[in-house]
Amino acid sequence: MKVLFLALKFPSGSFLYALSSLSHLSMSGFVARAKSQCHCTERNGAVVQCTSRNLDNIPSNLPKDTVVLLLSSNQITHVPKEAFTDLHQLRDLDLSHNLIESLEVGAFQGISQGLRTLDLSNNHLSSLPKETFTKLQARVRLSNNPWNCECSLQEVLRELRLDPETINEVSCSTSAQDEYVGQPVIQVLDSGINFCNFHQKTTDVAMFVAMFCWFAMVTAYIMYYIRHNQEEARRHLEYLKSLPSSSHISRDYDTASSVF
Repeated sequence: MKVLFLALKFPSGSFLYALSSLSHLSMSGFVARAKSQCHCTERNGAVVQCTSRNLDNIPSNLPKDTVVLLLSSNQITHVPKEAFTDLHQLRDLDLSHNLIESLEVGAFQGISQGLRTLDLSNNHLSSLPKETFTKLQARVRLSNNPWNCECSLQEVLRELRLDPETINEVSCSTSAQDEYVGQPVIQVLDSGINFCNFHQKTTDVAMFVAMFCWFAMVTAYIMYYIRHNQEEARRHLEYLKSLPSSSHISRDYDTASSVF
């Protein structure tokens, strides 16, 4: 009916253009729906397959009975709070080979105790809040991410069950100490290195520098105040010296009295 209406309303050239526009709009709507709803993709029982679907966020309207969710090889950059909260039966979650840079605190709220495996490998993660994985019981893959080795990462790793097969692939891409760059994080920590000590030392140095600057400013002000007062006192003394002395005034008064 839509095509017939367009054919009657538009000339032949305009009809082709309108038909092309209609097809483009229909295709755009289909792509948008495919990106936002994952239940339209392949499914085998409780396994929802969303691999390589060009998704840029966690899809909505996921089946609540999902047990295995495969979201690898997409363009997801962020995992928001309560992204999977309705998937109470979820046991395996694959988010590998995406562009994930951040995970909100509470991203795995509602599934943290039932989840068995979580794959975050091959993403763009460099740091994580230590509260991100609260109560998480799953075995986690964090390999091949550009980790910044510092205190918060150390605290996160202490709370996780890392996958033993990929544990040595969790390496320092950056660090406060250059000698640890490129080394597996766990090996560095097992050697006795404590990144939180580096953080504390950095904080102490910053505090010392701030206190030194404050002391220098106070000292400079006191010295300026003393010099300013000394200058004022000198000027006042010179002014007093410039005044006629009292003895000279007295002699002048006696001389004037004898004349009269």
